Amino acid sequence: MVERYADALIGLSHSIHAEPELAFREYRSVDKIVALLGAEGFEIERAVGGLDTAFTATYGSGELVVGLCAEYDALPEVGHACGHNVIAAAAAGAALGLRDLADRLGITVKLIGTPAEETGGGKILLLERGVFDDVALSMMVHPAPFESCASTSLAIVDFEVHYRGRAAHAAAAPQLGVNAADAITVAQVAIGLARQHLEPNQLVSGIVTRGGTASNIVPDHTTAVFDLRAADFDSLARLDKRIRNCFEAGALATGCTHEIVQLSPTYAELSPDSWLAAAYRRAVGEIGRSPISAEDELLLRIGSTDMGNVTRALPAIHPTLAIDCGDAVNHQTEFAAACASASADRAVLDGALAMALTTIAAASDAHQRSRLLSALAERSATSGGVA
Repeated sequence: MVERYADALIGLSHSIHAEPELAFREYRSVDKIVALLGAEGFEIERAVGGLDTAFTATYGSGELVVGLCAEYDALPEVGHACGHNVIAAAAAGAALGLRDLADRLGITVKLIGTPAEETGGGKILLLERGVFDDVALSMMVHPAPFESCASTSLAIVDFEVHYRGRAAHAAAAPQLGVNAADAITVAQVAIGLARQHLEPNQLVSGIVTRGGTASNIVPDHTTAVFDLRAADFDSLARLDKRIRNCFEAGALATGCTHEIVQLSPTYAELSPDSWLAAAYRRAVGEIGRSPISAEDELLLRIGSTDMGNVTRALPAIHPTLAIDCGDAVNHQTEFAAACASASADRAVLDGALAMALTTIAAASDAHQRSRLLSALAERSATSGGVA
């Protein structure tokens, strides 16, 4: 089903890996995926949802629309250290594997190119703009150091914080300055002290992206970027309030003004569909892979992803595929190297086949097919859209 496309899929994965592109700028990656699927008879629509690097590739006309999500954005400096090249190639492989079965299964295969997962929330924007409106079930696979079928994740919101003060000579007239770097320092100290009192699974991380221009000038403008994560939306809202107070403390303590700018839509926690996750578990077992137990999955969180919002909107899953990466984990240079290895190549083909088998199971089970279509009709009626 998938092996006959092995050379093309592995070539696609390696080509995307070799030319990493950041969020909303993944033009070459999109061209490569679209070229492969377009040549295989898929109907291509580009710039869907008003995003230049989003697209759909569709085949078939069945009432059950399967949304296969492809990611392809990379990280600054470390490239594809989250393995989005594997994700894109596996999604393309699943689409190709299902193409010849589409009429028999009564499905429409819809590969959705989703930019800007690392930052920007491409899937959330596509959800809001109707690209998922006709999708009855959705899935993707993600490379990781471990194999899972229904992992959870953390909700996340990211902020850029700007402090503005007044410049002055750091030695001749420091009393005339209002130090914007001090404002960030106060905020960081406040956040550090707050960590003792954070709820379980609440996390804060940040970097200073602008700290001043010269050591003999009191900085008048500084900027930092922070990620706030929590177990769910409610916990994230409480963390948001606490950390905003820390940002305000920096301004109050130094006399600066401050502005907080949210960079991406808020990512929800993953809420995988239990039946689809169980079907996927059976599929990877048949292939010969060994995911961790469902009990252990409850104890494991995989960071944050905008696929969480998709799983909260419709039945969907976000499994992980283990690759041989030694002691490395996602977002490390060593993991980026592993994502172009023989193990990652196997993950492309296994992930494609597992998603295809999961789709076949859902489409062929009368009860599940009815459940998925009924949920789609209900969602459509609630939103006022047309499925």
